[in-house]
Amino acid sequence: MRFDKMSRRSFAIGILAGAAVAASGALAQKNYGPGVTDTEIKIGNIMPYSGPASAYAVIGQTEAAYFKMINDNGGINGRKINFISYDDGYSPPKAVEQARKLVENDDVLFIFNPLGTPSNSAIMKYMNSKKVPQLFVATGATKFSEDPKTNPWTMGWQPSYQSEGQIYGKYILKNLPNAKIGVLYQNDDFGKDVYKGLKDGLGDKAKTMIISEATYEVSDPTIDSQILKLRSAGVDLFMDITTPKFAAQAIKKVAEIGWKPLHILNNVSISTGSVLKPAGLDNSKDILSAGYLKDATDPKTKDDPTLKGYYAFLDKYLPDIDRANGNLIYGYGVSQTMEQVLKQCGDNLTRENIMKQAASLKDFVSPVFLPGVKANTGPNDYFVHEQLQMMKFDGESWQFFGPIISAEAKS
Repeated sequence: MRFDKMSRRSFAIGILAGAAVAASGALAQKNYGPGVTDTEIKIGNIMPYSGPASAYAVIGQTEAAYFKMINDNGGINGRKINFISYDDGYSPPKAVEQARKLVENDDVLFIFNPLGTPSNSAIMKYMNSKKVPQLFVATGATKFSEDPKTNPWTMGWQPSYQSEGQIYGKYILKNLPNAKIGVLYQNDDFGKDVYKGLKDGLGDKAKTMIISEATYEVSDPTIDSQILKLRSAGVDLFMDITTPKFAAQAIKKVAEIGWKPLHILNNVSISTGSVLKPAGLDNSKDILSAGYLKDATDPKTKDDPTLKGYYAFLDKYLPDIDRANGNLIYGYGVSQTMEQVLKQCGDNLTRENIMKQAASLKDFVSPVFLPGVKANTGPNDYFVHEQLQMMKFDGESWQFFGPIISAEAKS
């Protein structure tokens, strides 16, 4: 076959064009990890549906409902979410068992929002050795986000406990420089992390301002003796670093004995429905804390146009749930963040790309975030939230005051 000069040129252009089309087709090919098909994404979860931290079970229920809503609306990029959630009873050995089951038997793409510092500590080494994302863990312990190089498959979501503790310390220094502080904290990484942040925020004053401390174990039936110890020490500012069951006990006991310290409660126990109501709303009045999510129990939020979707979600998918439970907002916000990551992944649904996209959030905002709070991450910055605002319980809902404060994730 003979070609003239023009024909040879056209033929060469055609070959190059064909190669370009082939290359673009290769780039556009779907790339799937375990648990992914054209129609499904398997996501694992571990939650304390029983045991001493079962007050958090509503988070798992909210996430399951959220993904059902996603599926009813066609899924994410055409794929339905298969959300597999197991109970660990807030027991680290059980968490390990459930993580292995999800990864090795259920073949999930990743484990999303597993709850609790002890449980996540127990599974972190396993998850990183298996190179399976342990994503947006439901704990603010600093270690889950502070070292992406050592633990590249583990990432937190909420503000770190040390950040939160720093904010309390700085607030106390500025507004209550003569306070006599007593600290009650859970004797694990969670409690120690918040306490470290508090001392960092107080700086050199920590040694003189903190006059008493007491610890408890999650297996303890009550914390009555610890409360009595702090009162007898002359404490006038009670720093309460507890999970919901013990926070409710502490609030009730403080009221029962007629003790009137300024009471600061850590963010993980601010739920009106699961903590403050059981403890008594009158008993909870004037407690301080810090938050980054809106309080849906505040009557003003009913007129917040950005929350229409949230309330519509509750009406349809969780109609009988107690709306005073602050964990609903948490479950909704973290699920929206997860949805954003999956949208960013497109058809590249590998474990590697899940982590890459989770570490590529740019000013992501959910309607349930406080105004001014944005989620940002990077390859060397696994701290999704680093902003908080002080707030005070008025007997019915939390009222925010002061500026949005950014704290260092670690010191």
